[in-house]
Amino acid sequence: MLDALLDEVFPYLPAVALEGAKGVGKTATATQRAATVISLAVRGQREVLAADMDRIAVAEPPVLIDEWQLEPDVWDRVKIAVDEDRQGGRFILAGSAGLPPGARIHSGAGRIVSFHMRPLALSERAVAEPVVSLEALLRGEAGDVDGVSPLTLSDYVDEILRSGFPGFRDTPPRARNLELDSYLQRIVDRELPDAGVTIRRPNTMTAWLRAYAAATSTDAAYSVILDAATAGESDKPSRVTVGAYRDHLQRIFVLDPIPAWIPTFNPIKKLTKTPKHHLVDPALAARLVGVGREGLLQGDGDRVSRGTGTWLGALFESLAAQSVRVYAQAAGATTNHLRLANNEREIDLIVEGEDRRVVAMEVKLAPTVSDHDVRHLHWLRRELGERVADLVVLTTGNQAYRRRDGVAVVPLALLGP
Repeated sequence: MLDALLDEVFPYLPAVALEGAKGVGKTATATQRAATVISLAVRGQREVLAADMDRIAVAEPPVLIDEWQLEPDVWDRVKIAVDEDRQGGRFILAGSAGLPPGARIHSGAGRIVSFHMRPLALSERAVAEPVVSLEALLRGEAGDVDGVSPLTLSDYVDEILRSGFPGFRDTPPRARNLELDSYLQRIVDRELPDAGVTIRRPNTMTAWLRAYAAATSTDAAYSVILDAATAGESDKPSRVTVGAYRDHLQRIFVLDPIPAWIPTFNPIKKLTKTPKHHLVDPALAARLVGVGREGLLQGDGDRVSRGTGTWLGALFESLAAQSVRVYAQAAGATTNHLRLANNEREIDLIVEGEDRRVVAMEVKLAPTVSDHDVRHLHWLRRELGERVADLVVLTTGNQAYRRRDGVAVVPLALLGP
């Protein structure tokens, strides 16, 4: 999805930054659009650029500066170059958000436009042909929805475990599990320390990540997650320490929480402000909790949650959220969740377009949809009226259709940008 967006806007933007977790494909996406590639992961190229930062201003554009955060002054030099010449399509910066200790950069506001890259959405994995467009839903132009999905519940489990990281998808299951485990370990051993974070108790950090994963698709309090991570321990890390870890994990895009929806000119009272917890990819959550394919299909898996749903249901919702966020970004929309403080109402995903119209979505592991499943969607329509562009339930079923009450029932595999 980001490829199409970049093709549309990069010719008119002097500099763009591709941000996201390691392994989502930032370098591959940027390299396809670059005439000059400077990789700061290569010691020689990094040393040459550090000695003569002006090289980037005279190199043949578009200039890709990969792993730019290893030489943070590059950001400010690009900003200066843009001030001198605002011609479109000049610079692409790719890398993580983690900077070395003590590094400081200017915001780049008005000069460098940032794009968040996530793992592959379901439609990008070529497992089915999407026939329901999120952009059309946002415009209120989806009309009658129709289509048949070839995916079964078992196929969705496979997609959760294969992950959306391009480099992991074609690896056999046992080797892929080792790669995912190594990815998680590297976060604690390398990524956070490289970003200037001192981790005095790596085991506790790993336990907190495992507890956070078990809270996937919930808005469980951080104190509850900490208690789950340190159950039986008297010497617990402080909430300030854990809060710092959490902020850094989000800054390097390992955590990808969905913010609570607080609309402008909000007519709805008592909305919570607590984010809904998600890792950058549900495959990581599955590995942290330690439940494999057969266990997921049998309903296994511990959760840190007030809810009653299954662990597979939480992971399916995370897969749906990951895909919807990719489609929403392509449409210039934002993705949030809604819950009232008294737990009386809750909607899994609220996609809000630039015109403030919204598509409200529930995510259901079951293939069928009952009147009970759509009651919160109809409540929102009563509250917001014409501001609601469409109402959708995403399922694991095989048939897309529109209910008599107007709610679109869409198998997740059939939803696209």
